[in-house]
Amino acid sequence: MIDDGSTDRTASVASRYSGVRLLTNPGNRGKGYSVRHGMLEANGDWLLISDADLSTPIEELEKLWEAAEKAGAQVVIGSRALNRTLIGVHQPWAREYVGRFFNVFMRALTDLPFHDTQCGFKLFERNAARSIFERQLLNGFGFDVEVLLLANKLGYRTVEVPVRWNDVPGTKVSTLLGLDAFADVFRVRWNQLTGKYK
Repeated sequence: MIDDGSTDRTASVASRYSGVRLLTNPGNRGKGYSVRHGMLEANGDWLLISDADLSTPIEELEKLWEAAEKAGAQVVIGSRALNRTLIGVHQPWAREYVGRFFNVFMRALTDLPFHDTQCGFKLFERNAARSIFERQLLNGFGFDVEVLLLANKLGYRTVEVPVRWNDVPGTKVSTLLGLDAFADVFRVRWNQLTGKYK
C-alpha cells in the first residue's frame, strides 16, 4: 500500500494490519509516482495494480491470470470498454463520455490499440514490470498510457480483458487532474520522439 502524503489516519490504520506493507511517498507526488514506487518495491513473480476502492473486484484477477497463460502475455490490463454490460454502476454520464473520448484521442496520438487504458486493474510479470517502471517518467494520471507504450516499445505482449467494474462515489480526482491526463498523452508522445525512454 502506498501513502501519497495523506493527512488523515490512513497510514496508521494500514500499519496495524499484518501482511500489509506500507510505503510512504515524500509528500503528495501523484498516482503515477505512487504506482511506480510500489511496483519497483514489490516482490513476487506477478504484480497487480488495483485501485484502493476495489472498483474492479479482486476476484477479477482470475480473468487476468487466464489471459496471461493463454496468450503468453507479460502484461494484462482490465477493460471497461470491451464489454460495458459488466459495468454495474456507471460514472456520471459526462465523466464516462470524457473517458471514452480520451481513449479515442490516446489511440490516435500514440497508435496503441487499447480501448481502456485508464482502468486501474493491471497485471505485470515481475521482470516486465521492472523494465517498464524503471523508465516511467510521469507522476500524473497519464502514467497508464506511458507504461503501456513502454511495454509495447520493449516488446512485451500485452492483452486487454473485459472485467467487472463499479463506480465508487467519493472520488478525489478533480476535473483539472482529469484534463491533465490529456496533456500527459502529449508528454508521452514528446518523450518518445525525443528519445527519453531508453
